[in-house]
Amino acid sequence: MATKLSLGDAQKIKSLVDRYRDKKQQQLLQTFQKSVLVAINESADLMQLTHTIRSRIKDPDHLRNKLLRKMAKCEEKGTEFDITPQNLFTAVTDLAGIRILHLHTKQVKEIDGHLKSIIAEQGLGLLEGPFARTWDDEYRKLFESFGFETQPSERMYTSVHYVLTDKAQGSFTCEIQVRTLMEEVWGEVDHTMNYPTPSKSLPCREQILALARATSTATRLVDAIFETMNDFGNKKPSKKKAQPEP
Repeated sequence: MATKLSLGDAQKIKSLVDRYRDKKQQQLLQTFQKSVLVAINESADLMQLTHTIRSRIKDPDHLRNKLLRKMAKCEEKGTEFDITPQNLFTAVTDLAGIRILHLHTKQVKEIDGHLKSIIAEQGLGLLEGPFARTWDDEYRKLFESFGFETQPSERMYTSVHYVLTDKAQGSFTCEIQVRTLMEEVWGEVDHTMNYPTPSKSLPCREQILALARATSTATRLVDAIFETMNDFGNKKPSKKKAQPEP
């Protein structure tokens, strides 16, 4: 980060990252994430809609950068930076992350139903979601028709988010993202060179924006292919008139 930290702020960040690195806390976080993963993988209905499941635990250096960004925003807005070692694992909701990748957009409605069933069956808490981040007005309307809250996406990606907690203790959170394979391609490219620190290359940043638009177009095409196939499958075969015998 370009902003020079005061000694006190630097110590705050260090104490938070040290807390996150604590082996016992890491083990508990990973155990919670694995329990959610097992529940997802054991849902036959959900797995039928899923192409791939990915998971990760946030890298400590990435956490440090995120905390620095949050601290800078608080200073800019004149608000209190209220993340402490005691609330770190709930105040930062994406320390554990699971990503459910699927093929076409309308699947997300069914996925939502199965996820909510898993949450209820496992005694988990739903802290946030489902909410969809998107920059595309047409997809915003679609998600709203599903009853999802929508949020603007300045970085031009589309994804549905949930934040779960271990309801019994409320000590840890896990973020679940649901997105199409096409959106995942854009995300992988963007995260490789443009996030969390934007690329210094203006042409590169512009090309990534162009890729976001191309991704949206490709997603529409995939959606249209599945719609066409569904329409074809739903059509009743026409009854052929009996031909008179010669």
